[in-house]
Amino acid sequence: MSRTVEVDYLVVGAGAMGMAFTDALIEHADARVALVDRRHGVGGHWLEAYPFVRLHQSSAFYGVPSTLLGGGQLQQHGPEKGLQERATQAEICAYYARILERMVESGKVEFFPNSEYAGDGTVVSRISGERFEMPGARVVDARYLAPSIPAEKPPPFGVAEGARVLPVNDLARLEETPSQYVIVGSGKTATDACIWLLSRGVDPDAICWVRPRDPWMLNRALIQPDPAIFLGMAADTMQIAERSTSLEDLFLRLEDAGIMMRIDRTVMPTMAKAPTLAMWELEQLRTLENVVRRGHIRQVDRGSLTFADGSLAIADDALVVHCAADGLKYPPLLPVWRPEAITLQPIRAGFPCFGAAVTGYVEATRDADAEKNRLCPPSPFPDTMATWAMMNVLGTQAAMSFSSEPDIKAWSDGVALNPARVPPGYPASAALDDARERLAKHTKSGLAQLAQLT
Repeated sequence: MSRTVEVDYLVVGAGAMGMAFTDALIEHADARVALVDRRHGVGGHWLEAYPFVRLHQSSAFYGVPSTLLGGGQLQQHGPEKGLQERATQAEICAYYARILERMVESGKVEFFPNSEYAGDGTVVSRISGERFEMPGARVVDARYLAPSIPAEKPPPFGVAEGARVLPVNDLARLEETPSQYVIVGSGKTATDACIWLLSRGVDPDAICWVRPRDPWMLNRALIQPDPAIFLGMAADTMQIAERSTSLEDLFLRLEDAGIMMRIDRTVMPTMAKAPTLAMWELEQLRTLENVVRRGHIRQVDRGSLTFADGSLAIADDALVVHCAADGLKYPPLLPVWRPEAITLQPIRAGFPCFGAAVTGYVEATRDADAEKNRLCPPSPFPDTMATWAMMNVLGTQAAMSFSSEPDIKAWSDGVALNPARVPPGYPASAALDDARERLAKHTKSGLAQLAQLT
């Protein structure tokens, strides 16, 4: 079976970046879009995420440019009272379902779920086998940086018969209590698993954390959709970078300024994916004393873990929780616009939803690919201290590039996804004036030193 579908764009991947691009594109251009995903709905990996996950950043920074995720409200209760709300998995999935419904009702978007892109403008349903031919459609690759998650990727180590190993998703469905939990992973998923177990009353001494690398994390209180707070943090970062003599010195200075955080202040982290973390979470994580730093696990047997340098005994009934999927991807940076595809990547430092939205707006409002690439050079996701510094160099340069265009500046100032925006009508304050003045004064030299340090 085959059907021809007349569309202008074929967006492959209906996760966060694919949805943000499509939303900006159809709002600013008279274009028809085929949105394709191998999953049953939109929202990407959120459809398979562990049930107790929340965004690690403010909801306002996530989603599509036309519609604020959540109500833009401050949390009224709990340990993060006063910080912006952070959406749950269920809220994120419901949000994307509503966005898709509106897109389809507009007549500009047709969704092809449970389908694969086969190349040459052809999409194939994994359910019916039907083929959809989309001649002349411009391909938008929204899968280039698609994350791997534990629910969909087996553990990166051997598992012997009789060993209890589960992906983090299954923690919420346990029926038997082990005497020990072994959390495997260094990133946000592992920290979430530890925090969730502690919130359920698990004794910190019953948790063994296999942490191959210690992470640097950003103080969530400073990554907020408040211009004085966010721009103040950016100005502090540039001033600190200006004076730093090495990458380690940079991060230690950022820590002293309350921007970066590490769990163990006696260990210099080597990982800098830099998710946000709240102070209350940091305090909880510091109660875990059984931390194993012996690199990556090679084999899990009943009662033991095997590393490159030998084995480690664990409880006979220990439950090993797999949090070790490589969520962020690090393929080579590509020009976003190439003849074969528009390849979505972050534009400014971090905040991939905003980067995809900027890409959609520029695609809708510019003609020449060379000009689009000049305005929107890609930046990488970070993994190490060096790549975090380089992300900030490239991302800041890109933000300066697209912000120099009056229409892009005006549009992005009206989009909540933009962390650096000052919304129209935002009240003046001494703190905001100070942040802007310091950014203007220190950004050039701060970027030059960051580039030198890498």
